[in-house]
Amino acid sequence: MAKPQQTGDQTMIKKINTAIVFDSVLKNGPLSRAQISERSGLNKATVSSLVLDLIDAKLVEEIGQGESNGGRKPVMLMFNSTAGYAIGIDLGVNYIRGVLTDLLGNMIEEREWSMKRPDLASGLKQLTECIEKLIALAPESPYGIVGIGIGVPGIVDDKGTILFAPNLEWGSVDLQQYVEDKFQVPVTIDNEANAGAQGEQKYGAGRGIAHQIYVSVGIGIGTGIILHKELYKGASGFSGELGHLSIEYNGKPCRCGNKGCWELYASENALLEQAGKQGLPEELDELIASAESGDERALELFRSIGIFLGAGIANIVNVFNPDVVIIGNRMSKASRWLEAAVQESVDMRTLSYHRERMRILFADLQDRSAVRGAAYYAINSFLGKVRNVG
Repeated sequence: MAKPQQTGDQTMIKKINTAIVFDSVLKNGPLSRAQISERSGLNKATVSSLVLDLIDAKLVEEIGQGESNGGRKPVMLMFNSTAGYAIGIDLGVNYIRGVLTDLLGNMIEEREWSMKRPDLASGLKQLTECIEKLIALAPESPYGIVGIGIGVPGIVDDKGTILFAPNLEWGSVDLQQYVEDKFQVPVTIDNEANAGAQGEQKYGAGRGIAHQIYVSVGIGIGTGIILHKELYKGASGFSGELGHLSIEYNGKPCRCGNKGCWELYASENALLEQAGKQGLPEELDELIASAESGDERALELFRSIGIFLGAGIANIVNVFNPDVVIIGNRMSKASRWLEAAVQESVDMRTLSYHRERMRILFADLQDRSAVRGAAYYAINSFLGKVRNVG
């Protein structure tokens, strides 16, 4: 009776050791077999056997000889980042942005398409066409497209169904199932602000920071909450809808059914609405150009939006006490004209203990945080499966 258990134990041990060796190369390569043995505590024979398996699987490759420490020059190993490719999609209210990345998240191709608030059928058709175009751009590789990640502006359940997307004006949509059926690869769907938070944590301004709140300021406002370096999603998985914090009791009506929501006063939509009333350009890049040329009305408009943006951020700081708040998405392009007003508003409204070491940053990836984070979801899912091979 003991033999099957022993076989099971050996299989599990091999899986664990394979994951250890793989992660050593992935995170610290280039490394030699001897260095992996030293770092992991696994004996050299085990390491050599597992490395051979990973080379056969096209996940690790030998890249040449390293420096000698007195004996033969060691053969160095690296993760094969082009063993497959991932697709990330940021499904905006009025655009679709897509990237093709390698397995380290490096962008290989990027495309953006305009989308003028279409009906569901048209939107899904355009999404499908965008993914098809990115797949066609992928180089040949052993694993092909390993997965697709999609960030959407709304509430998503753990099955990848969009439950509520007021700015997109889509009802209940089983998006994960739809895309998986179309392309026959694993698909991850999440709120775009969560994807943005992951993008900045992995590749941008949030690297190495334990407690951070990512504020996605586009047509609406969403937030991704990272605590102890882990994405916080709440009891039902729906946390982060802080764009719908009430900042004015009897304020403007919102599509969500509430009144006085923060995003009605501090988003790109709010900015453009006010710009139209003042005879200013009703397009963000044109408004930025006006500010750059010294147009006082444009400068004051950005300042006004910055004050409202800071008011909402102050609430977030007082509740979560983060290390940083990262402002991302399209409005991060206007950081030069928003920063001072946001900081002033936050300083005025936060508790001194909370703001003592807290910093406000603008996204390193600007409006690409969500699309890079979406691709990371696909990569991370694939690498998780690799770690379980043994």
